Amino acid sequence: MNILTLSCRTHSIKFHLFTWGGESLLAAGDVKRVGLGGTSISLKVTGRENETREVEFVDHRGAVSLILAILNDPRHGIGDEAVQIGAVGHRVAHGGEQFRHSVVIDDQVLDAIRDLQQLAPLHNAANIAGIEAAAALLPHIPHVAIFDTAFHVTMPDFAYIYPLPYEWYKKFGVRRYGFHGPSHIYLSRRAAMLLGKPANTCNLITIHLEKGVSLCAIKNGMSIDTSMGLTPLEGAVMETRSGDFDAGITPFIMQELNLSAREMESILNQKSGMLGITGWNTDRRHILEAASTGHTRCKLALKMEAYRLKKYIGAYLAAVGPLDAVVFTTGVGEWEWLARELTLEGLECFGILPDPERNRAARSKGEEALITTAASPVKVFVMPTDEELVFAQDVTAILAGEYSDHLHYDYSFARPDFVPLQPAA
Repeated sequence: MNILTLSCRTHSIKFHLFTWGGESLLAAGDVKRVGLGGTSISLKVTGRENETREVEFVDHRGAVSLILAILNDPRHGIGDEAVQIGAVGHRVAHGGEQFRHSVVIDDQVLDAIRDLQQLAPLHNAANIAGIEAAAALLPHIPHVAIFDTAFHVTMPDFAYIYPLPYEWYKKFGVRRYGFHGPSHIYLSRRAAMLLGKPANTCNLITIHLEKGVSLCAIKNGMSIDTSMGLTPLEGAVMETRSGDFDAGITPFIMQELNLSAREMESILNQKSGMLGITGWNTDRRHILEAASTGHTRCKLALKMEAYRLKKYIGAYLAAVGPLDAVVFTTGVGEWEWLARELTLEGLECFGILPDPERNRAARSKGEEALITTAASPVKVFVMPTDEELVFAQDVTAILAGEYSDHLHYDYSFARPDFVPLQPAA
């Protein structure tokens, strides 16, 4: 039996097919432009050429049906007998305070996820659409919800409560929740293994650096603070999201430009960050090339990005105490040596001693790399993350009755003999 994992967004779905227990990755792919028309599905199966198909229009149910069809196709997928899906793991963005770990989805759980839509209207709505679609097409197998927010439930109240009227927290749930939890779980366990220390003794700063950016302060293996907040808008400079800024700017600009709340929200989420600073681009290659030729705003964007990351590292150093390691992952974090160099520059006083040659050589390709000198008291690692493997192993553990929460489960990727799974190719 195998496990299908689904990460559903408003107009896209990422999917992975693992053997039971997540021991190997059989296939992976995505569906783009869901609900928009001109939909396409891409599939990578180990040992076969990549397959891409285009269809005119599908909603989330149609997209999940398309995923099952292409996986079952013996010519391009892995064939009906080989697929044998025994369970589905669903990424759910927001679990609020109610969901502190992954759970089997039943009617009560699904209703609770619906109730949380107000905290993440774009993300949870798409997650629900995916759950409903998959449950309708695969009704006789268990479906499990894995929450982005669950890893951060260990934050103390003084870290997650905002300095706003306390009634907003009690009545509306306004507080810091954090996201990218499965990624931070994976990074923290892998870093502990590389350090040769038990996870519950490690102090780390993990940096999930891609279109959406989140940092996590991890003390004794537990999240004690994270940069994203009530929504994924707060924190570092992101591709199109603003990150932190003076909240007083919001009513000022809304009044000056006569903007509605929805229009302002759209600007902060989709027209700010690196796009807002450069004014024309979010493609990292173009930004780097333009900056290298003197483009003022592209240079500014890169400096601002690194400066904000550096400030968070400094703040989290104070929060976690003696630091064991910093970990970079995903897109920019894995592949872009300049972003890491600019971020780590000037942190030598904190015991972080980058090795320029190691840093420039580290371009993931599924590998883990140390980019600090042998004498550096604090290690800095570059590594791929594997959120989907966390999904698959949570599903396996829950259905086997071996799971209470992420802190106490013995994930395979925390073991010395673990070999990071290579993407299907």
